[in-house]
Amino acid sequence: MGSAQSIEIVPVGSIDVVNPRARNRRIFKEIVTSVAELGLKRPITVKRKPCEGEPRYDLVCGQGRLEAYQALGQREIPAVVVDATNEDSAIMSLVENCARRQHRAIDLLHDIEGLRTRGYEFDDIARKTGLSIEYVKGVSSLLEGGEHRLLRAVEAGQMPVSIAVMISQAQDADIQSVLQQAYEEKLLRGQRLLAAKKLIEQRRRRGKGYKTGPRRTDGAPMSSNALLRAYRQDVDRKRVLIRKSNSTKARLIFILEALRKLLVEPEFLAILENEKLDTLPKNLALRLHGQG
Repeated sequence: MGSAQSIEIVPVGSIDVVNPRARNRRIFKEIVTSVAELGLKRPITVKRKPCEGEPRYDLVCGQGRLEAYQALGQREIPAVVVDATNEDSAIMSLVENCARRQHRAIDLLHDIEGLRTRGYEFDDIARKTGLSIEYVKGVSSLLEGGEHRLLRAVEAGQMPVSIAVMISQAQDADIQSVLQQAYEEKLLRGQRLLAAKKLIEQRRRRGKGYKTGPRRTDGAPMSSNALLRAYRQDVDRKRVLIRKSNSTKARLIFILEALRKLLVEPEFLAILENEKLDTLPKNLALRLHGQG
């Protein structure tokens, strides 16, 4: 499924949403606020339509970002323009939707971990990610403690991060009190409470993290359920890798397009020469000239 790609500044009014989806108002408000305060973190993806006159585009991915730009009164939006078939466009849209629903939270957690590793303070991370300081501190605490099971519950929306942190810090004898408090404060009810109890029991018996190596060393065959679970975990890991790969590719395309435009500006070239930065790595130069 190959498709040529470039990033362009596209008029918002020239983009048609072929398969619009109903959107949760609260989530849409969060998107608008994020775009207004932090800018567009990732370009939308559009497909050029074969037509005469002014160019028009079909939206492939990014309905929420496009509508946020419209709500903010913006007339143009950065877009990855792809030459793809209708079938490829549908698959690309489906992949993004699945990845966003299943891995948006895990990407945020890894972003927080990366920023902490590079020395950013909690308030800086909160500002960059649009998250609350309490959430950032909680996630950092779970990451530092190796609480993979609790983190996965937070990622899946099964447990508030505040409760996960309280569980991680409590002694075994006190965890029931934490659950009781969460129930009384209506933070864990029904299926979420049952899932939390099951997770706590697994954490008690198997530990805080997940083993990455083979579990069985006695040569006994794995059960069908264990095989299915291992397969699903492997699929999840590959989905994360694909999402990260696609995200990195989009960012590289964006950077290359920005460099191409900057390198035709005489003032920018003069600054580079004055700073003795007038050479480029070979691979980057090849990409800028369309040979990579």
